[in-house]
Amino acid sequence: TDVLRGTHGAPSLDRVDVVQPALWAVMIALADLWRAAGITPAAVIGHSQGEIAAAAVAGALTLDDAARVTALRSQAIARHLAGHGGMMSVALPADDVRAQIAAWDGRLSLAAVNGPTNTVVSGDPEALRELQTTCHNDGVRARIIPVDYASHSAHVETIRDELLDLLAPITPRTADIPFHSTVTGEPLDTTRLDAHYWYTNLRETVRLALDGAPE
Repeated sequence: TDVLRGTHGAPSLDRVDVVQPALWAVMIALADLWRAAGITPAAVIGHSQGEIAAAAVAGALTLDDAARVTALRSQAIARHLAGHGGMMSVALPADDVRAQIAAWDGRLSLAAVNGPTNTVVSGDPEALRELQTTCHNDGVRARIIPVDYASHSAHVETIRDELLDLLAPITPRTADIPFHSTVTGEPLDTTRLDAHYWYTNLRETVRLALDGAPE
């Protein structure tokens, strides 16, 4: 609570290993508040880290397992990825973005498809700035997101083995509520939400909006 209130001396929300668990806790608390008011979801879906909360709300992960995924994964990001990458929102369709970033030969990835013309690119900071200049020259809105790591890019592959080891103890279960995956873009058997899934959730494109072609 000190973090959320901004209490003097509390860890900064600028840190990925602080803000992600804090946001997860808020999502879980809101879902419990809605349930207390008699609002029960017919299905759940989550965006990137939000999928961890969705899995807990659906009953696919215990609160302890979902907290483990959130906390340990964000700590791994802070240890290994922070300071080496970046992310940028681009007002273009996913297929157009894929075509543009091909010129950077793997230094950029399509991180998220949020809507028909709302995407996120992640990767090397210099490559992002170059893409931003290209977009601005073409009259396309491109805004750097204030983070210093590149989720949903090749950068994540450097922490694959560590994540698989850290998250190995979790035990996914059959959900009480249908779970729709933004990794696959489809309803998912939640017994598959193991360590490998949560690595893939961080590595692959977030398919919040379906564009017909996985990254």
